[in-house]
Amino acid sequence: MKYYCGIDIGASTAKLVIIDPAGKIVGKSLQRSGIDYAKTAAELLSSVCARESIDRALIVRSLATGYGRDNVPWSTGKMTEIACHGKGAYFHFQKRMTVIDIGAQDSKVIHLDDAGKRESFKMNRKCAAGTGAFIEEIANRLALDISELNALAESSDHDASLGSFCTVFAATEVLEKIRAGVKVGDIVREAFNSVVKRVVEMDRIDGMLVTTGGVVAHNPFLAKLLGESFNTEAHIPPDAQYTGAFGAALFAREQVNSKSPK
Repeated sequence: MKYYCGIDIGASTAKLVIIDPAGKIVGKSLQRSGIDYAKTAAELLSSVCARESIDRALIVRSLATGYGRDNVPWSTGKMTEIACHGKGAYFHFQKRMTVIDIGAQDSKVIHLDDAGKRESFKMNRKCAAGTGAFIEEIANRLALDISELNALAESSDHDASLGSFCTVFAATEVLEKIRAGVKVGDIVREAFNSVVKRVVEMDRIDGMLVTTGGVVAHNPFLAKLLGESFNTEAHIPPDAQYTGAFGAALFAREQVNSKSPK
């Protein structure tokens, strides 16, 4: 049995996926990226191989992607996160699509044609607005765990956005709303709407809308709001937080197969 590995070292979280020749995920894990990306990458690989009883020698190719892709000594190559998120999303739906990845530090809009080839992409400005960092800061201000936000937002019918896109000013606005007695669920939904509004401003949607990343994996209601803003349904692939790592593993498999004797 041959295996292929993809690792996505994000600014906040590192994700690792191991797939078999059919593209099935046979092992996965994630943890905080920390400050030593090489150490984090080594820990992830060791833990997945040990837990799933995978002989590391059978991993014939590994590709790294994400913010810290240059800091994975054992990888045999690297790819951009744009390419890997597109590859991972297309595997599940196999049609023309727009992939929106909402990450911790940036958001991406990726357009793929019917064959999965990238036509264009856009990334947000160097600002936390429209990213997971914005959501995390709001959670901190509300003294909530990130896992509590989705249910709170879903319970609200208050269809408004925070007045400021700036994370610093928005955090101040949240404190003012708390003091004014605004319901916590309404504040969370306003924060979600603010992220959606910033993403919608980035680009158009062409074809199926597919959303990836940890933000939508943990907050599917945000993906629903995003779809409503584009007047379409937002689809979340399996293991959405691992899409980049999965795409890297698929590229590793493709590269090996392309070099194999016919």
